[in-house]
Amino acid sequence: MQNNNRRNFLAGFGAIAGAVSAASVSKVAMAALPEPVIQTGPATAGPLIPNTGRPYNPVVTLNGWTLPWRMNGGVKEFHLVAEPVVREMTPGFKAHLWGYNGQSPGPTIEVVEGDRVRVFVTNKLPEHTSIHWHGQRLPNGMDGVSGLTQKAIPVGKTFVYEFVARRPGTFMYHPHTDEMTQMAMGMMGFWVTHPKARHPLIEEVDRDFVFLLSSYDIDPGAYTPKIMTMTDFNLWAFNSRIFPGIDSMNVRLGDKVRIRFGNLTMTNHPIHLHGHEFMVTGTDGGPTPKSTRWMEVTTDVAVGQMRQVEFLADEEGDWAFHCHKSHHTMNAMGHDVPTMIGVDHRDVARKIARLVPDYMVMGERGMADMAEMEMPLPDNTAPMMGGVGPFGGLEMGGMFTTVKVRREQKRGDYADPGWFKHPQGTVAYEFTGQLPEPVRASAAPQKAPSAARTPAAKDVEVRVRKPASGHSAH
Repeated sequence: MQNNNRRNFLAGFGAIAGAVSAASVSKVAMAALPEPVIQTGPATAGPLIPNTGRPYNPVVTLNGWTLPWRMNGGVKEFHLVAEPVVREMTPGFKAHLWGYNGQSPGPTIEVVEGDRVRVFVTNKLPEHTSIHWHGQRLPNGMDGVSGLTQKAIPVGKTFVYEFVARRPGTFMYHPHTDEMTQMAMGMMGFWVTHPKARHPLIEEVDRDFVFLLSSYDIDPGAYTPKIMTMTDFNLWAFNSRIFPGIDSMNVRLGDKVRIRFGNLTMTNHPIHLHGHEFMVTGTDGGPTPKSTRWMEVTTDVAVGQMRQVEFLADEEGDWAFHCHKSHHTMNAMGHDVPTMIGVDHRDVARKIARLVPDYMVMGERGMADMAEMEMPLPDNTAPMMGGVGPFGGLEMGGMFTTVKVRREQKRGDYADPGWFKHPQGTVAYEFTGQLPEPVRASAAPQKAPSAARTPAAKDVEVRVRKPASGHSAH
């Protein structure tokens, strides 16, 4: 993470401290809109320590930040601005998206159970919008479904949502107006409601990370997602960042770690952690009963769902954390790439690529060839596989990052400790001794089938059965 320790984070937001603290806001300002806070950098910001309202243990948003608020007559006031944004998805590749307060996803909103929350939403998009507070219990007229529970927010107008955060948990916000366009363009954000007191199903943790799963279809060399895509996406992202542009999650050895993620893509994602086991302790329905919990290393999160997992970081190292659908750890590519394994086509591919910038084929020996070929790419295009680790290329992209567990990491320090220094004798190595010859099973002779016998099921490729007439055989 960059610029993400607590001191740097608070210093960076010092300019807006007056908009956060009720004590420093005049009565005239209290009657007006809260000042919108805009953040455009892609680095992971540290926890925003609450200085008004009920205390809580803040979260850290992967490659994101938490939205400051102000207290106004006992109400927590936030200001979201829906607007076109430019999101750097990885160094060298930017996307023209729609989001909130300068970013996609928008900033995380953190409140406490029982808080009365007032959210001002200003629409700077080229079309009307609304916000649905995904998973929240609230008055029907605050649910954010345009045409059903409210009028859509016209261009240039500001609407107000106000409700009580009635239950603790992990939630999202996103439009419920022209969803196919607005969510495909990146409009989404995270919401966390912390418990107001010790909760029997919510344990205290040392680190609490949050992010959203998102997907886009952006042609090589292009900037804007194709909004009509339903299944054939080519960019799979954690918080609209693709590896190697995704920060690591940095923790102290022995920390109790919670990771919360929500899925606003068009498919499910089996999220997998290396080196540790975790428990699913919550969903967007709230904390899970303890009787339903068991240890896992992979949990599947369906479309529109949230997952909250917890584990004890008791193994040092740099541990992979990723979606286990292998093509979701790749960057911009089409799914109609021809396979040329076994064919030396490299010179031909280079010549064709000069004429057709997005021409691409699978490498002679596999996809790893493509990372080594230095294939020319159109401007503003991320390589399919990227990232360099201490032992060479990681050959990953998309929904991939690492959890870095360190003994020397200070409590509350979220800085990247660099690559893990492995103790001697703990790294896989090349064997240089004599290899025994493999023993191969010989094929047993097969008897010729008798003309009288019925062929065995394994001898038959297709069976055709003519149905009986009428409905009696159904």
